[in-house]
Amino acid sequence: MEPLTHFLTGACLSRAGFNRKTALATATMTLAAEAPDLDILAGFKGRTFGFAHHRGFTHSFLGGILVALLVVGVVYLFWRLRRRKLKYPHLPPRWGLLFLLAYLASLSHILLDFTNNYGVRPFWPFSERWYSWDIVFIVDPILLVLLIVGLVLPGLIAFIDRDMGVRHKGPRGKWGATFALLGVLLVWGTRNYEHRRAVSGLQTQTYEGAEPIRASAFPAWWSPFHWNGVVETKTFYAVVPVDLLTTAVDPDSMQIYYKPEETPVTLAAKQSYLGRVYLDWAEYPLLETEPLDNGDYIVRFRDLRFYRPGTTGRSPLSSSVLLDHNLNVISEGVGMRGGKFR
Repeated sequence: MEPLTHFLTGACLSRAGFNRKTALATATMTLAAEAPDLDILAGFKGRTFGFAHHRGFTHSFLGGILVALLVVGVVYLFWRLRRRKLKYPHLPPRWGLLFLLAYLASLSHILLDFTNNYGVRPFWPFSERWYSWDIVFIVDPILLVLLIVGLVLPGLIAFIDRDMGVRHKGPRGKWGATFALLGVLLVWGTRNYEHRRAVSGLQTQTYEGAEPIRASAFPAWWSPFHWNGVVETKTFYAVVPVDLLTTAVDPDSMQIYYKPEETPVTLAAKQSYLGRVYLDWAEYPLLETEPLDNGDYIVRFRDLRFYRPGTTGRSPLSSSVLLDHNLNVISEGVGMRGGKFR
């Protein structure tokens, strides 16, 4: 998920009651809920290296321990620099509990990322297998509204109470944060139900007379009733929109992508560092080979999970490998610079 959802989730988790157990709970959990994305620093060693390590160690159950230690260390340092000033002096920080809360918040990050179709590797380094629930787009406005309202509304009510002379002791916002978190669970439940309907509809169709080997549905950001279906058959992939409010699966709207023939060029591209990393991550990989005038080759990779019918241009999750005429790797590219599929 994008950073704001992670920050808001950490804040709601704290205000649901943990901020009544120890000082600095909200700051700690808010930071820890986003801290696993520090793996973007791997991009300084190159886009391919960054892609290989994105959602790796910091997004694992083991890595969450180090993430929690780092966040608690930063909070402790800030607390000392502020000369140990606290909003509620009678609620001191409990550092052992804060570490556990930071770890819980880091797990919330893994869970949120698991819900979308990019996936996570929670058992890294013991297993590099990717897991994804495929029910939530990377930006979900419904979740954002729920989390923001859950945090802001209690503050507005408290402001009105103070203006009327009503005083409250201790941290507030428990009911609002709890409402927001329950709302998130309700959204997930709804999307999971509709996701299963979409996949079931895709599996019961035939595509140009071919039976599906497997089928998946990937979310649209604006609606739990609209999905991007991807179906694999023996010889091709079919990308088909799914509208659960009207015609469900519409084979007339599908686009067909035939599986390319395996050649020495594609084999060399797949054996490159980028090729191995990309194919380990991709669920529906599609390769395109373009011979150049000087005898070199560009092999472009994309994953049909992230293709939207009707869109044009390059995908930020496409990649390419440039090979010379002897099939040696000249360069590798990830993202918008990875080349354009025609």
